[in-house]
Amino acid sequence: MIAPQFPKTYKPLMDQKHTEKAIKFVKDTFERELSGELYLSRVTSPLFVPKGSGINDDLNGIERPVSFPVKNMNNLDMEIVHSLAKWKRMALADYGFTPNTGLYTDMNAIRPDDDIDAIHSIYVDQWDWEMVMQDNQRNLEFLKTVVTKIYGALKRTEFLVGEMFPACTPSLPEEITFIHSEEAYELYPNLTPVEREKILAEKYGAIFLIGIGHPLADGVLHGGRAPDYDDWSTPTGENRYGLNGDIIVWDSVRQDSLELSSMGIRVDQQSLLRQLDMRNNSERSNLYWHKRLLKGEFPQTIGGGIGQSRICMVLLKKAHIGEVQASVWPEQIHQEAASHGVNLL
Repeated sequence: MIAPQFPKTYKPLMDQKHTEKAIKFVKDTFERELSGELYLSRVTSPLFVPKGSGINDDLNGIERPVSFPVKNMNNLDMEIVHSLAKWKRMALADYGFTPNTGLYTDMNAIRPDDDIDAIHSIYVDQWDWEMVMQDNQRNLEFLKTVVTKIYGALKRTEFLVGEMFPACTPSLPEEITFIHSEEAYELYPNLTPVEREKILAEKYGAIFLIGIGHPLADGVLHGGRAPDYDDWSTPTGENRYGLNGDIIVWDSVRQDSLELSSMGIRVDQQSLLRQLDMRNNSERSNLYWHKRLLKGEFPQTIGGGIGQSRICMVLLKKAHIGEVQASVWPEQIHQEAASHGVNLL
């Protein structure tokens, strides 16, 4: 039995035709605001990459990528991307981007092992972005500055959406609150990581949770992170680690927390080797992408992914991700959606 996906009294604020118009408005507006705020150029990105190259995002290390052989390339195996976390950094090097500029792209992925519920789908659409840093910016202050700029782009988009579609009343706070995952654990040691996120998101409206991927004081990770893109292991003082985190907001429709973005300052040679060792993945240092980084061929960067459908959910006051993206859903979810006057895309 699948748990209910919609709040009991939920009714959409607009029909499907107007929803489609609103989705395009949200995406066009946020893309423009984000690229202007961070000086990002749009680039074309791959849907698939060679298997075994180390370019694909390994997420938590257990998810299976969709793969296929290419007939006219001696059956070379390719993988549908999980995200472009590592490809972007390679592209910045190969395209010759300079410090304080970067790129963004529409990333479409298939993650067949992902959950299927109100906020998860096997289809993933996000803005993948990456920016070249200066060496002296490898610190929490710079991370927070970039997060604040991204949140500013989100707030401006929310305002313009409210102007264009008055039923979508702005609800996000003016500022985002920064909290370390270790601090969240100290505040609520008896709660699970998900429960901590919920209580903090409800309290502040929008938070950036720092240091996801490093073991907390109890030895448990707040959340999983691959060892070869975000730096989650660099000490930052007071038993705090990590130069990465998640943007999480309070979803007023679902009355729950909602992660919009995972991002961070990327690994350098030292933190890459340290994190590969911590995850017992040291053999990955021999892969193509990893060897290039260890040779110093990639610039120091900051980057992440921002969920397109999730931003549409929040700003258009939708209860289910299937209202703003086309994917596959169990029949029971379709039936529940229909009872609320919703046709899932």
